[in-house]
Amino acid sequence: MRARLLRMYRDLLHRFGPQGWWPGRGPFEIATGAILTQHTAWSQAARAVAALRARRLLEPRALAEATDPTLHDAIRPAGTYRLKARRLRDFSAWLLERFDGRFERMRRAPLDGVRRELLAVPGLGPETVDAILLYAAGRPVFVADAYARRVLSRHRLLTPRADYETAREFVEAHLPSDPALFNELHALLVAVGKAYCRSIPLCVECPLRRDLAGRPPRV
Repeated sequence: MRARLLRMYRDLLHRFGPQGWWPGRGPFEIATGAILTQHTAWSQAARAVAALRARRLLEPRALAEATDPTLHDAIRPAGTYRLKARRLRDFSAWLLERFDGRFERMRRAPLDGVRRELLAVPGLGPETVDAILLYAAGRPVFVADAYARRVLSRHRLLTPRADYETAREFVEAHLPSDPALFNELHALLVAVGKAYCRSIPLCVECPLRRDLAGRPPRV
């Protein structure tokens, strides 16, 4: 399994190149983007992040202390702005209380405990939590989103009904515990999922086609 995963990683990297995820000017901005992109396109979330930056709200205490009208107006482009404002406030409050707003302290804390605590923050599901841990805090957690699960399932590395936790644990168990590797692999799986591994897959042109030799993809 490890050899196949690493070969897939190399083939994707050769085709798509480094993806440079996650865009952001600091860990809190990256975490904010991960929350704002829930159920919306990244382009819309990026507009909201830019608006928060313009208002100097991309700092835990500043965001926690912002008025509702100011926060709502800034993040309106990301949709469901009242709900996402609460999620941003709850995350900021947790970060301030637990780590005094400092990501460097989160990087040193025991990973399993931090992940459990983040999952207890209202509105933060596993995918968002793991994106924060991986991209903002640099922790070795794999983000097993729908694109990753689809690609891995079609290549018969996972069952078609594998859930998020099963997929995350599978990748983490079979690859070195390296945040840079998990970062790039996740981004590359999204890239191949969007370009080739669609609802009707384009296997003939896919950079992962040699991994399917003798293994017809699941559709």
